[in-house]
Amino acid sequence: MSSQFRMLSLACAAVVYFVLAAGVKAAEPLLIDGTLVFPEGLAVPKDMTPIESRFIQEHPLGAVRGATPPPPTADVRCASEYESMGGILLAYEGGSSFTSIIRQMAVAITTIGEANVYIACDSNSEANSVRSSLASQGADMDRVITVVRNTDTVWIRDYGPRYAYVGEGENACRVIIDHVYNRPRPNDDAYSSYFRNVVDHGYYQHDLIHGGGNYHVNSTGIAAATELIVDENPGMSEAQIVEVWRQYQNVETYIHDAFPTSVDATQHIDMWMQIVGDESIIISDWPNSSGSTQDQICDAAANYYAALGWTVHRTPAFASGWTHYTYTNMVLCNGLVLLPEYNDISNTYDNQALAAVQSAMPDRQIVQIVCDNLAYSAGVMHCITMHMPSHAGGIYPSSHVLSPTGGAYEPGDFVAVTWLSDDDQHDVVSVDIELSVDGGASWTKQVEATPDDGNWTWTVPDVAAQSATLRVLARDGDGNVGGGSSNPFVINGTAVPGDCDGDGVCDVNDILILIGSWGPCPGCPADLNSDGVVDVNDVLLILSYYQL
Repeated sequence: MSSQFRMLSLACAAVVYFVLAAGVKAAEPLLIDGTLVFPEGLAVPKDMTPIESRFIQEHPLGAVRGATPPPPTADVRCASEYESMGGILLAYEGGSSFTSIIRQMAVAITTIGEANVYIACDSNSEANSVRSSLASQGADMDRVITVVRNTDTVWIRDYGPRYAYVGEGENACRVIIDHVYNRPRPNDDAYSSYFRNVVDHGYYQHDLIHGGGNYHVNSTGIAAATELIVDENPGMSEAQIVEVWRQYQNVETYIHDAFPTSVDATQHIDMWMQIVGDESIIISDWPNSSGSTQDQICDAAANYYAALGWTVHRTPAFASGWTHYTYTNMVLCNGLVLLPEYNDISNTYDNQALAAVQSAMPDRQIVQIVCDNLAYSAGVMHCITMHMPSHAGGIYPSSHVLSPTGGAYEPGDFVAVTWLSDDDQHDVVSVDIELSVDGGASWTKQVEATPDDGNWTWTVPDVAAQSATLRVLARDGDGNVGGGSSNPFVINGTAVPGDCDGDGVCDVNDILILIGSWGPCPGCPADLNSDGVVDVNDVLLILSYYQL
């Protein structure tokens, strides 16, 4: 049998089409020589296809992946979707029934939402075509970034990077928290680890089998998922799963009941819930299915959050055949809300949803986009986006020192200095590393313009310091500089007489400290003879050891 005939036979045998509402077809991938293949333009549904289900019986998910040790250090905050966004990730997949929606979304995000769109394209030619199409439709092309990398499906919410901040304030750095995708879609599963290098962000990976649409989180660390996560990780208890998210994302996750698969094949929480503020949430209601299982689940969730003191808003939801028409599967992006509307059901529901969302978020502009073609494939707009929060430092780079974290060092010790960095334009070009031996009052350079590779070996100098610290100053391509400091540590070096600031030399800085401490000052560094007062005797001592 010729290879061409064999491949044609496999294709004919393997492709199964599901005829859904309005005649839109969602196709299965091909199984060729034991490998799943996702032809370009194939509208693969969000839920797992039968051929994929059979495939993972022999090829379990996550078999060759594991967690990256260790989890992020302290000062981790998982980013919420309603806060300031720097970008929205999209994948240009699924043929015209999907890509027409993607283009409408990209135009609104780059103009009204004032955020970048990072669009995964399978080739340079596709990237060029996407850019041309978006330009003709009015997108802000300065905000369109095409990422040439193969993806299998459009459902980037499920396999894309979840973002957290590591560090505090303006020195916090964005990091990617990855997981094992709950579908056997290899290019999708590998996308987050590739994208980290596109944007130069830190990267961590836990070993939960998961789809990102089954997760919502507010900015204070309260999160939600459905019990699907327990079903997908049979070797772990619910408590163990929650602990993984606690370690990697610093969140407390509440596990809700899942919808019946006859109503929502994905069982993802974003199909019936959207957190829109620290204590504000939108939850589906089922006016035509009162008392149904899905209605009871939504009502129970609404009561749960109301009991916590949250403001709960309700939007209608509707199921027809195998299609779940949801409005909570919306996209928030700065001043913009992308809200689904549907041609196949009464516009009464569209209007009710619009009113509810306007009430919940009166300061945002709402853009409604017809999403029947996505709904036929078990997802809507939230399912085909992933959020990238804004850089914490504005135009100035940020850094977070991972090590050293404290302790005591001897002169001559070799110490690994490790750090994360971040920048609004993703272009940190180098870092300077500086030492303070007086708790940050003054700094001496240890290395200048070293590569921003996150690792440098420092040789501890011979100084005595009870509160030493290192800082990493990142420099971007525009010359902007910013960065953060390590936790304090001790250096057990030789004390130099007259050295008020502990930098190992007696110089003009010590004179200034002495003058500033003049008079009674028991125990202060400028009281060099320990008589409880800074006076002329201390001046004479400092002059004896002064180094020009």
